[in-house]
Amino acid sequence: MGWDVDVHPLPPLLHNQPQKIAGEVEQLATTLRASYDEVAVGYADCGTYGALDGVCERLGLRRLEGLHCYDMYAGASRIEAFFADQPGTYLLTDFLVRSFARTVETELGLDRYPELRDEYFRHYTRVVWLAQDETPELREAAEAAAARIGLPLTVVPTGQGGLRKALADLLLAPAGVTR
Repeated sequence: MGWDVDVHPLPPLLHNQPQKIAGEVEQLATTLRASYDEVAVGYADCGTYGALDGVCERLGLRRLEGLHCYDMYAGASRIEAFFADQPGTYLLTDFLVRSFARTVETELGLDRYPELRDEYFRHYTRVVWLAQDETPELREAAEAAAARIGLPLTVVPTGQGGLRKALADLLLAPAGVTR
């Protein structure tokens, strides 16, 4: 892709507490502005219910389009179709497949209280893995994650194209254009 950018990540576990995302983004963006001419936000809304848009508007920042990263990988209309078909769809990305034990099991306390699994996931009907890089190792990990929460797995190959396009749209937008 050849973009001349520096990436300053925030902790991925913020997705488990989306009410904190906007504040963390604001703090980091404000700090970065002292060293950079331009700052862009590599988050979709991610469950902030517009709070992230408020920060972006206030600071004149661009962010990734969409409600969540799933839109980037599979496309918003495809995600809507998954939920229309089965509202109880639990989505996984490659990141969530790789980090399932930490980001789901540990964070939800399932490692300590496995009996909570049925309560947490009782309204889910399937797991859909949006496979950006469908390797045998990741497939095995996705199958194991679905089995640990007792749901069937559907694999949907997405590749990296949607993410690349979303990043290009974000990074190549004219200066001063937000969102």
